[in-house]
Amino acid sequence: MIKIKWLVSSTSQAWIDQAISHPIEILIDHAHCERKAAGAALQFMFRYLCEPGLAEALSPLVREELEHFEKVLSLIKSRGRYLEPLQAPPYGAALAKNIRKSEPERMLDSFLVAGLIEARSHERMSLLAVHSPDKELQKLYQELLASEARHFCLYWRLAEERFDKRKIIPRLEELAKEEALILDSLYPSPRMHS
Repeated sequence: MIKIKWLVSSTSQAWIDQAISHPIEILIDHAHCERKAAGAALQFMFRYLCEPGLAEALSPLVREELEHFEKVLSLIKSRGRYLEPLQAPPYGAALAKNIRKSEPERMLDSFLVAGLIEARSHERMSLLAVHSPDKELQKLYQELLASEARHFCLYWRLAEERFDKRKIIPRLEELAKEEALILDSLYPSPRMHS
């Protein structure tokens, strides 16, 4: 199993089995995840419109997430399917409930939650790159790994530029524990975050 720093738990074999047994559903869900990641970054740009350096850091991220969305969508279409609605697991919404409401804590938590989601995506894509019997899918997930790690690092840097590490690290540890509890409560299904 691949262990990612800051993630408290590792993905289960049950999830890996589900994911490789349902490659199209994982691809469709992955496309939705890329779209949501672009939307989240764009939302930060609107929420913190006047925050120095934020738009410059997040605008390239939005473009890259949309490029990934298009790449995954193209692969789905090449396999005779299209972007379909899928019931999202409660992972993202449950994790977002831990974001404090008042500023500047809201900003810190938002960056850390986004970073944890990117870290989990990186871990799961690593597993799919290794375990998928489909060579084309292995290649896709392998190609996306570096950017997923970079996205976590970007959110970490945004937090570090604005907050003291003595506040960041304990809060990230708390949120990582919550992230692990949320995943532990979900039945493994063919979703990137279930």
